[in-house]
Amino acid sequence: MIRAAIVFFLVAALAVAVVALTGEPGAASLDWMGWRVEMTAAAAALLTLFAALLATILWRGLLWVVEAPKRAARARAEAKRKQGVEALSRGFLAVAAGDGSEARRLAQKASELAEDAPALVRVLAAQAAEAAGDHVAARQAYNAMLGFPEMRLAGLRGLMQTALAEGDKALALRHAETAYGLAKTARWAWRALLEARLEAGDWNAALELVRGALERKIVPPLVAERARAALLAASAAGLEESDDPKVLAQALDFATQAARLKPEFAPGVVMAARLQAADGKAAKASALIEAAWKQAPHPALWLAYRDLKTSETPKLRAARLAALANLKPEARESRLLKVESALIGGDPLAARAAARLLPEEALTARVAGLMARVAYANGEADEARAWVARGAAAPQEPDWSDLDPEGRAFAYARDDWARLTVSYAETGELIHPRFERRERTMSELPQLPSAYAESTPFVRAAETGGALMPIPDDPGIGPGIGPGGFDAAPPPEPETGGPAPRRNAGSRRRLASGPRAAK
Repeated sequence: MIRAAIVFFLVAALAVAVVALTGEPGAASLDWMGWRVEMTAAAAALLTLFAALLATILWRGLLWVVEAPKRAARARAEAKRKQGVEALSRGFLAVAAGDGSEARRLAQKASELAEDAPALVRVLAAQAAEAAGDHVAARQAYNAMLGFPEMRLAGLRGLMQTALAEGDKALALRHAETAYGLAKTARWAWRALLEARLEAGDWNAALELVRGALERKIVPPLVAERARAALLAASAAGLEESDDPKVLAQALDFATQAARLKPEFAPGVVMAARLQAADGKAAKASALIEAAWKQAPHPALWLAYRDLKTSETPKLRAARLAALANLKPEARESRLLKVESALIGGDPLAARAAARLLPEEALTARVAGLMARVAYANGEADEARAWVARGAAAPQEPDWSDLDPEGRAFAYARDDWARLTVSYAETGELIHPRFERRERTMSELPQLPSAYAESTPFVRAAETGGALMPIPDDPGIGPGIGPGGFDAAPPPEPETGGPAPRRNAGSRRRLASGPRAAK
C-alpha cells in the first residue's frame, strides 16, 4: 500500500509541476488562528500530497507495530507447518525404505507438528507400524481411519493387507468385499476378490467380477475379453470329464464362447473343437480351428485338426494339414506343419524341401527332432542320429512340450487355469504349467533304431535294395520308436521272401480329439 501511495504522489507531483510550468501557477491562501499563508496553487497541491503521503506512512507504521505479535505467531505456525511437512515426507520415505523404527519416530513427530494434515499423519502412523512389524498397532491405526468417510477406503485396504500378513484370508476377503461395495473404481479390491475366486476355482463368480469391472471401467475392454475367454475355457475344462449329456452341452457352450471371443486363445479353440467333434459337428470344429490358425498358429491346433478325421488315408490327411498351413504360410508353425504334412504323406523329398524353408533361428529340440525324422525318411540314418544328438542339448519349446504325453492338449489343474487366466488377461500370452514344472511331456526327439541291429527293418531293406520305411501319419508309435518319433509302417516284403513285420492297422493315436485325465 505504501508503494502505491508513493507512486500516486510522484504522478500527482509531476502533474502539478506541468501545470506550474505552463505559466499559470494560480494562487492559494490559508487563514488559521491568526496565521495567513499565501502560496501558489501548485505549491499548495504538493504540500497536500506530501501531507497525505506522510499520514499514510505513519498509519501503516502504527499498524505494523500493532500487528507484530500476530506476525510472529504466523511465522511460528509456518515454521511448524514446514517441519511437519518435512517429518511427513521423511516418514513416508522411511516406510518406503523399510525402516520401521525411524518411520514410527517421524510419525510421532509429525503428529505433534502437522496438525493441519491429520489424515496423512494417520496413514503414516499405520504404515510405520506395518513397516515395524507391529500388526496390532497397524490394525488399530487402520480401524481408527474407518471413522472418517474420506479415509475409510484407505483403512479397509490397510486392514486387508494386515489380515493377509497375518494369514487370515477370510477376513481380508471381507474387507475387500466391503471396499468393492463402497467404491466402484477400487481396482485393488476387485483384484483381491478375483484372485480369491480363481483360487477357489469359482469360474462363474470370476466371470461376474470381470463383467462388473468392465462396466465400472476398472479394466480395459481388451483385458476383460481375454479374462472372459480364459475363464470360459476353464469352465469348459471343469465340465469336460462328465458323462452327463447336459453337462457336456454346457461345456461345449462355454468352450465355443471362448473360441469366438478370442480365436487366438488356443486352449478354448482346442476344447471347443474337441467337444464339437465328439458331438458329431466336425465341420464346425474344422472352421473354428481354421479361424484360430489364421489368428495365431499353435501346435495343439494342428494336432486337434489332424484328429478330426480318423478314417482318411495318410495322403489325404497330409493334404488337409497342408491346406491348414497355407492359411497363414508365413508363420513359423505353418512352415513346421508343411514338413510334418509331407512326412505324414510319405513324401520324403517334399519334406526335405519344406525343411529347407524353415526360418533360421536358434535350434530347439523340436526342430532337431523334425530334421532327424526328415533325414531318416530320406535314408540318411547317420544324419538323423546327428540331429538327435544335437537336439538332446537344445532347449525345448513350451508350446510343444506342454502337451500331455498321451496327447491331450492343455491338461491343466485348477491352479494352472487360475494362473493362465491372470497371465493371459494381462499379457495376452499363454503360460505352460506342465513345461514349467518339468513334468513328463511329449518327447520331441525320435528314438532311432540301433545302427548295429541287423534285424531292424530299415537296415534289412537297405541291404536287400528294397524301399526304405515310409513315415506314416501317426508319429510316435511303432517298434523301437518312442513318442514323437517314427511309426514304422510295414516295409515292402524283401526279395528274400522273409516275413514283413505286421502292424495293428486299428491302432491310432489321439493327441487332441478326446478327453483324458490330467497328468
